[in-house]
Amino acid sequence: MWKDSLRVEAYGTIDEVNAAVGVIRALNREAGENDPAKERLEGELRWIQNKLFDVGSLLATAPGQTFRHMPQVTGEDVARLERLIDNCQEELEPLREFILPGGGAVSCFLHQARTVCRRAERVCVALSKAEPVDPTILAFVNRLSDTFFVLARWVAKKQGEPEFLWERHASGQGG
Repeated sequence: MWKDSLRVEAYGTIDEVNAAVGVIRALNREAGENDPAKERLEGELRWIQNKLFDVGSLLATAPGQTFRHMPQVTGEDVARLERLIDNCQEELEPLREFILPGGGAVSCFLHQARTVCRRAERVCVALSKAEPVDPTILAFVNRLSDTFFVLARWVAKKQGEPEFLWERHASGQGG
């Protein structure tokens, strides 16, 4: 398979998301221990990294091929992300404006993971137009980017960091 194929681009971008999550985990550990929010984030991110390896493995497998102990991404995995989103949002104020990535390092890198995940989703959708891709993978990657957004907000709140809101006329050009 050529290195510039959509399939290689898809699982390579998923790998990039996974590396970003590794950076977040390292920063989260450096921020201290014995904090239930940090421990919860660590557990969720560890699970996410394992699922990203599953996604990457599935995307690296040619359509129609199977192998023993083949990983799976299921509707329950998607539902777990949705429950995490809902649970974290219960502690957050509703959004009234767009958020600029900022605040602390962990929340900033969660925003970066979100953007890389959105790129991975776009590549996976493009691949799905050319070759079969399990729709559950597409749903998982979609919900994962939303999860990173909500986790970024949640971490900022838990760590007492500011959320920077988009100011429509901050450039001084608008009226």
